[in-house]
Amino acid sequence: QVQLVESGGGLVQPGGSLRLSCAASGSIISINYMGWYRQAPGKERELVARITSGGSTNYADSVKGRFTISRDNAKNTVYLQMNSLKPEDTAVYYCNAMVRIITGRILEVWGQGTLVTVSS
Repeated sequence: QVQLVESGGGLVQPGGSLRLSCAASGSIISINYMGWYRQAPGKERELVARITSGGSTNYADSVKGRFTISRDNAKNTVYLQMNSLKPEDTAVYYCNAMVRIITGRILEVWGQGTLVTVSS
C-alpha cells in the first residue's frame, strides 16, 4: 500500500557530511509527519529527527546543530542533512512516516534502512 525508499547512506570520515533521502509512494492521501530513526549495533532504535506537514521539527539532543531535517510535501520526500558527523553517528538509519491512505486508515510505515558509517 505504502512504501518508503531511502537513499544516501555510506561511509564518511569524521567531520564529513551526508544527505539521506526518503520518498514515500503508494495510495497516499496525506502524510502527517515524517522522520528518521537510527539503530546502532547493540542499542535500541532512537528518534533522530521528525518534521510535521506544517514544517515543525524536533531533534534528538545528540544531533542538534549538526543535522537538519526537511521535506518536500509535493514529492512526499523527507531529507536529513547530516554535517559534522561523528563515529557515534554510525548506525542504520530508518525513515518513518504516519500516512493516511485512500481507505481512510492511518498507517505507520518504515523504510528498509540505510547504513551510515563514520570512520577514518
